[in-house]
Amino acid sequence: MAKYLLLKHYRGAPEALNNVPMDQWTPDEVAAHMQFMADYAERLQANGEYVEGQALSPEGTFVRYDGEGRPPVTDGPFAETKDLIAGWFAIDVEGYDRALELAGELSAAPAAGGKPLHEWIEVRPFLAQPVTITE
Repeated sequence: MAKYLLLKHYRGAPEALNNVPMDQWTPDEVAAHMQFMADYAERLQANGEYVEGQALSPEGTFVRYDGEGRPPVTDGPFAETKDLIAGWFAIDVEGYDRALELAGELSAAPAAGGKPLHEWIEVRPFLAQPVTITE
């Protein structure tokens, strides 16, 4: 078994085919999308492939260390330029091909007009072993 992270993006990935922003969807379209996500997670749980999943708000801040005794540095007022994660699923599957299959299914979540979103899903493997440095 191998663990993968399926990442859904608000911004930063290639554009979805049905690229109507969620804040322009009808309440019924949002409800259908959220029900799809719940059903998807339930199916993965039944298959033993679900590890965890969460939806994230579009607000976020990048932070970095700026030196001893100094406050952390944030990304400033330029949020429109950064990649934003909409949500994710952590899965534990037989291998890469199964992860791709599940990502394809997730990409078909309903969106505006009840049509599939056709969004790009980023598939990232968990690091299986810590990096070892030898001299």
